[in-house]
Amino acid sequence: MSALPVLYSFRRCPYAMRARLALAVSGQVCELREVVLRNKPQGLLQASPKATVPVLVLPDGKVLEQSLDIMQWALARNDPAGWLAPSHGDVEDMLALVAECDGPFKQALDRCKYPSRYPEADTALARTQAVEWLHGLDTRLAQRPFLFGDHAALADMAIAPFVRQFAGIDAAWWDAQPWPHLQTWLAQWQVNGLFESVMHKLPGWVDGTKGVPFPFLEDGR
Repeated sequence: MSALPVLYSFRRCPYAMRARLALAVSGQVCELREVVLRNKPQGLLQASPKATVPVLVLPDGKVLEQSLDIMQWALARNDPAGWLAPSHGDVEDMLALVAECDGPFKQALDRCKYPSRYPEADTALARTQAVEWLHGLDTRLAQRPFLFGDHAALADMAIAPFVRQFAGIDAAWWDAQPWPHLQTWLAQWQVNGLFESVMHKLPGWVDGTKGVPFPFLEDGR
């Protein structure tokens, strides 16, 4: 058993992204194992039969298989940026908004990102549903700079990776939408040093080898 928590991750996965963000901001050192999804390592399959990232294996053998559980575990240990203490609302309020993201919005996102997999009518409806939800975020952000107040909190960091994925489907279309507050919020998040620090490219981890210390050093190692 590793002396450090072991994080199975995939750089571009928004669920894994949110887990890495929380681990990084908390300063929780772990061993990161980058997973090649088309050739999943046995270490991941043994730790979690669901075989999706992220998965965090704690030194005592406990396994956290959900990204929000990983975020809350890390922040409960150390929350220097106050992600669990928004200036408006509370953790339950934030989790309710994240549930909307992970449920209806994620379903719409998948249909918009992979339209060939779904009937055309489903894709059109999904686009409408996604637009309505994103408009709601823009309205919320018109009142204050972050989703739950004056500083970034768990909801911002849990939702932003999925909004980023949606914006990347068609950048020109995204830029043309009347969502100035949402667009600014996402753009600022993407140039944030914390985000950049968790997005270094890594080779796929191989069973029987050591992972990479995380959070990364400034040079990405």
